[in-house]
Amino acid sequence: MYRTAMEQLQKWKARKRRKPLIIRGARQVGKTWLMKEFGARGYGQVVYVNFDNNERMRRLFEGSLEVERLVTGLELYAGHKIDPEDTLLIFDEVQEVPKALSSLKYFNEDAPQYQIICAGSLLGVALHQGTSFPVGKVEFLDLYPLSYLEFLMAVGKERHVELLKKGDYDMATTFKQDYIDRLKQYYYVGGMPEAVQAFVDDRDLNEVRKIQQRILDAYAQDFSKHAPNEVVPRIRMLWDSIPAQLTKENKKFVYGLIKEGARAREYELAMLWLTDCGLVHKIHRVTAPSLPLKAYEDLKAFKLFLLDVGLLSCMVGLRQDVLLDGNVLFKEFKGALTEQYVLQQLKTIHGLNIYYWTAERGMAEVDLVIDDGRDVIPVEVKAETNLQAKSLKVYREKFRPRLSIRTSMADQKREEQLWNLPLWAIGTLSTGS
Repeated sequence: MYRTAMEQLQKWKARKRRKPLIIRGARQVGKTWLMKEFGARGYGQVVYVNFDNNERMRRLFEGSLEVERLVTGLELYAGHKIDPEDTLLIFDEVQEVPKALSSLKYFNEDAPQYQIICAGSLLGVALHQGTSFPVGKVEFLDLYPLSYLEFLMAVGKERHVELLKKGDYDMATTFKQDYIDRLKQYYYVGGMPEAVQAFVDDRDLNEVRKIQQRILDAYAQDFSKHAPNEVVPRIRMLWDSIPAQLTKENKKFVYGLIKEGARAREYELAMLWLTDCGLVHKIHRVTAPSLPLKAYEDLKAFKLFLLDVGLLSCMVGLRQDVLLDGNVLFKEFKGALTEQYVLQQLKTIHGLNIYYWTAERGMAEVDLVIDDGRDVIPVEVKAETNLQAKSLKVYREKFRPRLSIRTSMADQKREEQLWNLPLWAIGTLSTGS
């Protein structure tokens, strides 16, 4: 399965001053597979250590964190010498032994020649008092579910992806029905690797749904495993409310939808857990679209999105027959799936800060506003071909942006300051188009 993150790992390997790398991401987005595949492709040897229920490794790291001692222990565990130039050390489920996370500081300072990649839920680390996080001594790579472009690659549409990456929209439009059909599948299947693999192997949407439900159940079990008992019910209630939040006309998060009379302070910790473990994306409102957007962040107003459109379609009970019914799928649940889809694609683009904008009196709202460090670009999301975008018009008249993007089911068309970009091509923003 093709993952663009593999290219980022190769760049990390090629750097002279690399630090130990931590891959961040929700459970079951493919972190373990990615690390092992990278090791198999680029190294003569791989030492894979899974810290979950690994008593020997727990004892090793509970002692002195002197690097030479740790390497000796890892060699005994692996059964062979470790050549730092041609061996990849993989620490998986590293949150289960927080001292292993602390050891990265010493590897970076005293033995930077060792190449180490880690993965795991960093939530678990916060529970262990007295464990120091190696701030400034590690690098990070964020891994998300497969993007739509990666999904196209997985279903054998590599040439279709090449067209988009080259920006050949004329040719791509000729085959737009292929992109639309696959996009419908992506709304249902999503980007969780196990679900995608099942779809690629058997084209069985019933099996896809079973896998998605299993993933959702596993997340619910994780709440109980890691979170303090008193917080678990609030995490569940907040999590379960997200589909209803996204299917409102105004998708701003409202605590009253969790439970009548609910207050923000009661759910702060629950919100923190869900965002920190990568299960939700919290997108804040900005009061003004100026650089840097973070300086204009309204901390009290935000939208919550799930990590994956397929999991959202499972939670809202999307029917299989909708995939066959023209373009009705794209406006199902008041366009919630479409806005989730667009946000999910933008999150995979490195270097983007993502917010949304509303006028002070709420008379106009731009679905998403992105900051790439050079420009602030409004992104209006339309679920069908209707291109009337009154809010975007208000925004453009008020702020005069250099470029605005409207993404919908309409064909690609670029005017001087407005780019109509098909939903199936929104991932091309990552090519710098």
